[in-house]
Formats: sequence, C-alpha cells, structure tokens
Amino acid sequence: MKQISLNNNQTEAIGQELSRSLKGGDILLLRGELGAGKTTFVKGIARGLGIKKSVTSPSFALMNLYKIKNINLVHIDTYRLKNEQELVDIGVEDYLGAPENICIVEWPEKIAGLLRDKKTISVEIAHINEKTREITLLNPKSKISNHK
Repeated sequence: MKQISLNNNQTEAIGQELSRSLKGGDILLLRGELGAGKTTFVKGIARGLGIKKSVTSPSFALMNLYKIKNINLVHIDTYRLKNEQELVDIGVEDYLGAPENICIVEWPEKIAGLLRDKKTISVEIAHINEKTREITLLNPKSKISNHK
C-alpha cells in the first residue's frame, strides 16, 4: 500500500494511523535515505500510541525507550552503528520481538542478522520532491487511508 504525504504533518498523520494496528511484539523496519522523514513518521506513531514526550532520533544513543501504560516503544537508529555487536552490548535482543515492546528500526539493513527469523513490518519512505514523500507499507497489517 502506498501513501503520498505532502508535508511533515501528513507524514506524522500516516504514522499515527499505522500505530492503531501495532501491538506488542511488532518490529517495524523503516527504510529511506537521510532526510526522508523516518523520524517524523516515528513521531506520528508515538503520538498515536499516546506518548506525550518529545520523540527524537536516537542516532547517537542508538536506542530510545518510551514507556506507555502496558507497552514500550523502542526506537532504534542504526545509521552510525559500526556493527551489530554494539546493539547486542546494550541489550537490544531483550527488546526485539518481546511482547511488551513495539520496536521501530531505522536503517534495518545494518542489523539484518539480529532481525533474521523475526516477524517484521517494512515501510519505505521515498523523496518525491522537497516536501512530498511516498510512504509504502511492503507487508502491511492493515490498510491506512489516504492523507492528501
């Protein structure tokens, strides 16, 4: 399923709508070049899950954890990762696929070994132009409406 976003607010709204179909144990893989809007999309998911705290990219921390009532949102950014062992060292294996967590991984190709044999949902965000993005759910769990 493909969606067109004309601005950051629409990208967040699409993420927020997707959040309604996410549940504990889900691993969402976000692909897209730098500046495509991956973190903006995560902000929408977080808002949809009821997170009030400001959501920022975990580029330097590698992983941010946001607690919600009975579930955690785990936002992982592997862009600056040297190798999978760096994530293993901070305990990421305890989070990936665990029923009390929804995990979102930016740049998942860098940790393909850790994701092997995990059930994942893939999303690609592509630049169409300076403001417009095409958001594609490659193996969607549910339909999301058009935000034009």
